[in-house]
Amino acid sequence: MQLQLSAAQRSFREEVREFLAANLPAEIAEKVRFGRGVGKDELGAWTRVLNGRGWAAPNWPVVHGGTGWSLIERHVFDVECRRAHAPPLSGFGFNMVGPAIIKFGTSAQHQQFLPQILNAELWWCQGYSEPQAGSDLASVRTRADRRGDAYVVNGSKIWTSAAESADWIFALVRTDQNAKPQRGISFLLIDMTTLGITVEPLIAFNGKRLWNQVFFEDVQVPVENRLGEENQGWAVAKSLLGDERLMVSRVSENKRLLGRLREILAAGGLREPTVERGLAELAIRLDALEMTSLRLLSEADAGGQIGAEPSMLKLKGSELVQAIDALTFAAVGYWTAPLDSSLLGGNNEGPVGPDYAEYAASSRYHHLGFTIAGGSSEIQHDIIAKQVLGL
Repeated sequence: MQLQLSAAQRSFREEVREFLAANLPAEIAEKVRFGRGVGKDELGAWTRVLNGRGWAAPNWPVVHGGTGWSLIERHVFDVECRRAHAPPLSGFGFNMVGPAIIKFGTSAQHQQFLPQILNAELWWCQGYSEPQAGSDLASVRTRADRRGDAYVVNGSKIWTSAAESADWIFALVRTDQNAKPQRGISFLLIDMTTLGITVEPLIAFNGKRLWNQVFFEDVQVPVENRLGEENQGWAVAKSLLGDERLMVSRVSENKRLLGRLREILAAGGLREPTVERGLAELAIRLDALEMTSLRLLSEADAGGQIGAEPSMLKLKGSELVQAIDALTFAAVGYWTAPLDSSLLGGNNEGPVGPDYAEYAASSRYHHLGFTIAGGSSEIQHDIIAKQVLGL
């Protein structure tokens, strides 16, 4: 079990820090630091910088552009990127559909999609959840009827983040209406410019467009855009959901958020005994989370079999983000009340209060979804009880 970095890993950490200091644009880091949105063009440019160094896809095989890093090295890289306020790359492409294409795709699909993902030339969104199928993905009703060399897709997907800017969507669709739920599903890659696709916004209660609903009406999808075998899409989806299961602790983001909270307190945020005590408690919880994460990562690097323990990382990591948000909210005080200036459209007025306060409320509201997305806390508790504790 490894809880401290080796000399080689510390040297690697310094290499990452030097690279970020020299190459991460200050204006992008500043946006991430204060919680402002990073534009698609800016994120694309940063992706290409990382790709130029060969660091855009640490979890991909080397033959497809990956780094060959161990899980511990990937953890170090992630922590340093977030510490420097580098924006995370598109998870839909790099962490989800990319690995699925690598594992289940044809050579033609490899050549078509992977280089474009690496160089931020192709942006993806995920078509899983539906109005009648949220966590229960085996109940998807969007259907794809085979007609010659194409599928005709009808139905809708909901809570589709980034659909308004995506070039393609990867979607679970039902191709056999009579099979058992998990056996009649296929995994399709669909061009978002295809005739019959409509994207409608879903506005969160912080006033921002965080999600969408995507409608399919007689959408023609070539059979060659199916990933894996027909009616075997459930296996593709399960593999995709499991590819990053050891990297779900949010340790790096929690470290960044806790660092921001310390900056806020130093810059004039509310300092009182309850806040100071809360800060110390959060730091202890974060240390415990990181030690647990390093234990599991080092076991996996050594060839050990990891079971359901990552559910603990996901549960505690997402809860800790929300706890840091709550204390930040308290430290900022009444300055959380004004509306984000980004919601004022063309208004050229800046934030009402200090710069650190402007997005504190918005971030807190957004992060409330962390204990739902990727498997709700209730599901994680159930997994831990059954598969870890044997209850």
